[in-house]
Order: sequence, then C-alpha cells, then structure tokens
Amino acid sequence: MGSIRKIIHIDMDAFFAAVEQRDNPQYRNKPLIVGGQPFARGVVAACSYEARKYGIHSAMPSTKAYRLCPQAIFVKPRFDAYLDVSRSIRSIFAEFTDIIEPVSLDEAYLDVSAVNLYQGSATFIANAIKTAILHKTQLTASAGVSYNKFLAKIASDINKPNGLYLITPEQGGVFAEQLPIDKFHGIGKATAQKMRNLGVHTGSDLKNIALEMLQQHFGKAGLHYYDICRGVDHRPVNNHRVCKSIGVEITLQADIVTQHDVVNHLQALLKKAVLKVAEKQLSAYAITVKIKYYDFIQITRSRTLTQAITPVLSAHHLFEDLLKNTDVGRRSVRLLGITLSSFKHSSGLQHAQQIDLFDNL
Repeated sequence: MGSIRKIIHIDMDAFFAAVEQRDNPQYRNKPLIVGGQPFARGVVAACSYEARKYGIHSAMPSTKAYRLCPQAIFVKPRFDAYLDVSRSIRSIFAEFTDIIEPVSLDEAYLDVSAVNLYQGSATFIANAIKTAILHKTQLTASAGVSYNKFLAKIASDINKPNGLYLITPEQGGVFAEQLPIDKFHGIGKATAQKMRNLGVHTGSDLKNIALEMLQQHFGKAGLHYYDICRGVDHRPVNNHRVCKSIGVEITLQADIVTQHDVVNHLQALLKKAVLKVAEKQLSAYAITVKIKYYDFIQITRSRTLTQAITPVLSAHHLFEDLLKNTDVGRRSVRLLGITLSSFKHSSGLQHAQQIDLFDNL
C-alpha cells in the first residue's frame, strides 16, 4: 500500500482584504470590500470577515454588497502588493519543503511526507508555517493537514480564520461520508445540483452510487467522485507541472441575455485568470472565451495579441470584438469561461499605459 502521505494545505485568510487592512490601519475591524465600486457595475473581488457578517462574499455584484452594508469601505485592488506578499509566503514554504503546488496567490499544497523537522509531525510543521507567515507578513493563514489533497483542502476551511485542523487516515472515510455534497471541494454549484437531482446530498449518499452510474452522469470525473467520498485521493502535490493554459469559468445561477451582462461577467472572469497567470510569474498573449447557451450549445472565440494580457489591458472592446457574429444578445447564456494561454515568463504584473481593466469592476 505504501507509506501514508503527509499533505498540508495553506490558505490565507481573506487575503486581499487582510493585506489592505494591514497596510491601512483605518480599515481595520471594519467591513472592507476589495473590487467593484458601490455604484458601478462589477463584482466583489474579496471582503473582510467584518463584511462577511452582512452576507457579502466574493463574486457578489458590488451594488448588492452596498445594499447589504452601505457603511462598507470599497477599495480598488493593489495587485502588486498581493503579489509581493504571495512571494514572501512562497519563500516560507520553501524553508520547509521543495514539494509545493501553488493553487493561487493565497493558497498552496505542500507535501511534507519526507520532512524530518518537528519529528516529522505534519501538524507541528503546519503550525510552524503559520507562525512564520504571521511574523513575516503580519497576516494569518489557515492550515489543513491530512493524508491527501482533497481532505487537506477541506480541513483548511474548517476553523477559519487562523485555523489548523487535522484529518487522520482513520477519520478520512467517515469525515467524507458526513460531508454535505456542496462542501466537497471540486464539486461546483451545477454539479452539486445535478447530484441532488440524483438523491445525493452527502458523501454517504454519493458512496451509495455505483461507479458506472457516476461515470455515466459525470464522465471522467465520476471516478474522482467515487474516490473522494471514500476519503481517497491519489493526486500528487505537483511542483513540476508545465502550465500551458489557465482557465476559469462560471455556471450562472440564472441565464443572462444582454451583451452588457455577458461582458461584465467576462471581465470578472478575466480578472481571476490574470491573477492566476501573474502568480505563476507568467504573461499570457492569447485569450479564449467560452460561451454555453441555454440549450447547451457551446462556442469558443480566441484572439492572440501582440501585448501581454494584464490587469491594465483594456478588455471591454476586446470582448465586444470576440462576441461579434455570435448569438450573444439574442440567446440566453448559462455558462461563461475565460482561458489564457501562449505564456512567456514575466517578472510579475506589467505596467503598460492602458485603461485599467478594473475601472468598471
């Protein structure tokens, strides 16, 4: 069977908002929203825990966030600052292990199976990493410790903020069985609803579905779902992954019709994709837009640009151009996606003199 792995998932707490509160004392202990402005079309990129008490969350329209909490402070993102902190955190990880898989600016998986520090205790190592992050950045992180990536990710979310949670091999199967299906990392809203339609509401329900049926309904992902509800996840912490493309997508809670709404959603998705690219110190020169209509007909439109796709790229006209000769505006849309590719190595975010992509967010 092989030795049991020791996996840590580190997730910074309310990362963008926490950096802003650290750097601006007047924002501390107040509801803070990073992203869209209160009277503009756009979305919340991140919010402080004080704002979350009002029901505000990331990707929420800024106008709704303002209605929920009119006294909230709205600030524009400072991506260079977040990247600097992310690099500091990455340097701390490297002091403990060289098997690191960054997921985004503010989270990563670490394999500490062969690390002898702290008598090889992954829990002690995770606590030491949290302490080092706090000392170096004045920011808190939450850590999940387990024998695979799936459970480590789930564990890091349990005691947020500033949490540390361990799921042992003895606990893994039972823990997964008791987990509500919408708490399974990797199962989004649309898939969770599809599972509920099959009578699946918990990991235990999922465990009762035959592998063949899961594969029939969910394709290749069926095997992964079959495994994780049993506390099984063989995926390695992969620090040598060659990145050829980075994509994000959203299945909309309600279909949208107007081109204006489609472009707004695409801008929000592009923001997320650009951050993922920048976090890997890459620049992308090609963009692909994916559109799935209400009837599940799917199309893609791509462009390769002469300049890097960065947060200061004006994207509004680019999207309007990409949407020409499509049925956007005439047929309702249920899913949107952005994929960036054609990468070159970069020293971080570029500073071209274009209109800020996020002015309208």
